Amino acid sequence: MFACLGVVSVAILMFPQLAGAALARSSVFDGNVGYLRIAKTDKGLVDGIAAALNRLQTTNAIAGIVVDLRFAEGSDTDDLQAIERQLEQLKLPLAILINGQTAGASAKLAEDLREENTGLVFGSAAETFQPDIAVPISSEDEKAFLNDPYAELSRGVDSTNLLPLVEIDHTTEADLVREKIKDGDQDDSDHAATPQKPFIHDPVLARGVDFIKGVAALHLSAAQP
Repeated sequence: MFACLGVVSVAILMFPQLAGAALARSSVFDGNVGYLRIAKTDKGLVDGIAAALNRLQTTNAIAGIVVDLRFAEGSDTDDLQAIERQLEQLKLPLAILINGQTAGASAKLAEDLREENTGLVFGSAAETFQPDIAVPISSEDEKAFLNDPYAELSRGVDSTNLLPLVEIDHTTEADLVREKIKDGDQDDSDHAATPQKPFIHDPVLARGVDFIKGVAALHLSAAQP
């Protein structure tokens, strides 16, 4: 039931955090994975999501959406069905992130999206239900990663029972040429060094992004003759 809109070149966009807003942040990871950080399920969230999705899809071919509900709460359930329809009508895979502080209407939103088979739930157990893929991490580390998912925390992250990250091979002919140049097979005097792609150290977000990329890869493979 998922539809992929295509894959574009690697790009990372981080739109500014909106203080006090129901939708705290929208971003793009790895060029085609949309990201919505919901702070609380409250009035204005429907409009916030609509504006964010319009902005993301205008500049990117989005293959799926990460809906981050970690630390999110809210008591307003009046707009829940409208929010669920917004996300379901995209016909894109969703990676829904939760933790022990996902509560109230936000927990209900995550549970409803899973029941509609729109995606998988990643993270640690919420008050009312368990994730599909458990990713153990301390609350302190998780808060730090919300501010910067690329941060390398000095104390490290508990990796006990973590599923391995899915490595998606994006090697192109150009990449192979660059590898030959690096090995000295060709003259690299006119070529600049290729910058390394940032690595997402937030283990919950990383698994959500990998899930979206994996589904996109399957769709591309199925579409080929």
